[in-house]
Amino acid sequence: MPIVTGMPSRRLFTALLALIAACLLALLLGQAIGPGGWTVAKTMMAVGFAGQAPWIGLGVANGTIGIVRLLSARAPSPRPPPARGGGEGSAIAIAVAVRNEAMPGIVAGLRRLLDGLAAAGQGERFAAFVLSDSDAAREAAEAAACAADPRIRYRRRASNEGFKAGNLMDFLDAGAGGCDCVLVLDADSEMTAAAVLRLADAMRDDPRLGIVQHLTVGLPAASPFPRLFQFGMRAGMRSWAAGQDWWQGDEGPFWGHNAMLRAAPFRDHARLPALPDGSTILSHDQVEAALLRAAGWGVRVLVEEDGSYEANPTTLPEFLRRDARWLAGNLQYRHLFGLPLRPMGRWQLLQAILLFTGPPFALLFLAGAAWAAAADAASPFPAGAVLALSIAWPAALFAPKLLSYAALLLSAPERRRYGGGARLAAGILAETVFTLLLEPLAAVSKTGALWRALTGRGADWPTQDRTARGVPWAEAARAFWPHTMIGVAALLAFAQAGTTALVWSLPFVGGLAAAIPFCVATASPRFGAWLARRGVAAVPEEIAARGAAPAVLGPEPEPAG
Repeated sequence: MPIVTGMPSRRLFTALLALIAACLLALLLGQAIGPGGWTVAKTMMAVGFAGQAPWIGLGVANGTIGIVRLLSARAPSPRPPPARGGGEGSAIAIAVAVRNEAMPGIVAGLRRLLDGLAAAGQGERFAAFVLSDSDAAREAAEAAACAADPRIRYRRRASNEGFKAGNLMDFLDAGAGGCDCVLVLDADSEMTAAAVLRLADAMRDDPRLGIVQHLTVGLPAASPFPRLFQFGMRAGMRSWAAGQDWWQGDEGPFWGHNAMLRAAPFRDHARLPALPDGSTILSHDQVEAALLRAAGWGVRVLVEEDGSYEANPTTLPEFLRRDARWLAGNLQYRHLFGLPLRPMGRWQLLQAILLFTGPPFALLFLAGAAWAAAADAASPFPAGAVLALSIAWPAALFAPKLLSYAALLLSAPERRRYGGGARLAAGILAETVFTLLLEPLAAVSKTGALWRALTGRGADWPTQDRTARGVPWAEAARAFWPHTMIGVAALLAFAQAGTTALVWSLPFVGGLAAAIPFCVATASPRFGAWLARRGVAAVPEEIAARGAAPAVLGPEPEPAG
């Protein structure tokens, strides 16, 4: 977008684009609920929309700007050239913070990375450390696992004060192994040597850069839930990040892993303050980045998806537990706006809060819509206006993902990376149905988590269960019977307005009524194997590892000429 130059102008342009999108949706909403006059139910719908409008507008702005950049080659390719990795470079520590994790997989991932760096002729620059906050009973087994490779050093703290952030800061205070930079990995992180060297190149080329990180995409997964979730997340993050990078520049976000930081400034400026009640900040990453930016150091995201991976939660209950942890941590940011931060640093904290404040408003809108449908059952259902709103609202909400899907479908090389156009389209369809079912029940769970956090009952940070497992029907029923009852009640309310209203409501309410079977199905190994055999929602790394696309959907033909 060459006509908009300078960060202030870019930020104003983005804000205006978000405002225009929100206003257009508001006009459609007015046409849908305006006839017949205002009621309490319709007011609930309007308030519910207003609470979600900032995030929806931001998604449209980021997605639109991002896809324009990607299609016009003004953002890096998703398959960047190999890192240079040559010349004099700083010593770099690879630090993996763990707490009661399965060590064999972590050690195996570190060995693969160290072997790749050695093959690239850069092995001498890197030293690997496992930073343990695990229970004392695990120390001997963890130390033995690390001792299997002399390149991996193990250290364990006696207490886990400050959690992961405290663990990393303790490592920096101890000298970071004599290294100038630290590559921070999570227990489920996986990075290639080329991706790590790109981060190292960025640090070497810009001495004012405090943090640089990759986009991180999901590892190939056999379990249905992560397989479908990360297929869509990958597409949406691609255009979102490209758009956000355009107007944030070197004041970008920080996600706490698959990132390289400069040890000395991070130690000197990113030390976390205590919350007003003396407790520890849980979601540390955005605060650390904001503190670094305030001290004049840059925080940059490389808009690349090649070579940086993580594992996503394997079941719906574990996914919602992770979201509840993040929500509790992000909500703490409301106490930190008085810190001496730059405006963009404050925005990053606010944006992290907005990520989790939409669900209660979504439920308020749903409750108002169900009430209005039941109360005005005798009135004609405004099918045309409601249809327009029902298409425009999800299109705006999921704009980054939908725009990326369109770009993938239009590109022959990208279709081939995903195993062909038919397989890519099947993945998009499956992920879209998955998301429509997931969103309403996630909204109910997040609303409950928000209430618990606000009342002081949601700030625990348990270890994540990373095992791929099925979810028994009894467990699913215990967890999701409230969602089911809410969904059934809403469907009955919409049914009062007739078949048209009931059918209209299914994409937005059906996931609640189907919460229990949805939970069981998306954790089913049999269903996961069925998806994998057919290559549905397969990511490019899975397609490449197979060497040839499965025969069920057929390979993408080479273009003529």
